[in-house]
Order: sequence, then structure tokens, then C-alpha cells
Amino acid sequence: METNIKMKAIIRNMSKKFNVIVEQDEDGMYIGKVLNLKGCLSQGKTLDELMKNIKEAISLCLEVKNSNESVNNKFIGVQQIEILS
Repeated sequence: METNIKMKAIIRNMSKKFNVIVEQDEDGMYIGKVLNLKGCLSQGKTLDELMKNIKEAISLCLEVKNSNESVNNKFIGVQQIEILS
């Protein structure tokens, strides 16, 4: 029992949070882009499928991440602007 508690604590301390921008394309597919990992994105037919796929994509992106790239950026928000033409 004590081992399980220690393992959960280790996993919790190793976990990282990532912000994902979620969009929906014209075909209804959900697209997720990870803000802290350049080029890390995935898609899914449902939000649940997208979340499963984006977690896998994050794991893969972290494996091949360049050691100089920072994943410690702080997410501030998303802004939408309109340009009149």
C-alpha cells in the first residue's frame, strides 16, 4: 500500500501541464495545438479522441524535443482580432 502512495507521488511530481488550443475545421474535425511545444498538434473526430491523440503527440514531441527548446512558457490567453479590408 505504501509503495502505491509513493508511486502516485512520484508520478504527480513528474507530470507537466500543457495548454492546448482546440479548433474545429469545416469538416467537423477537432484540431489541437500545444502552445508550449512548437509543431506539436493532433486531431480527432470527437473531443475525447482529440484529447487521447494529443496526449500521445505530447509524449512523442517530448521524446524528440530539442534540448534548447523551452517548455516552461506561461500561458497567458488567446486574443482574437479583426482586420478590416
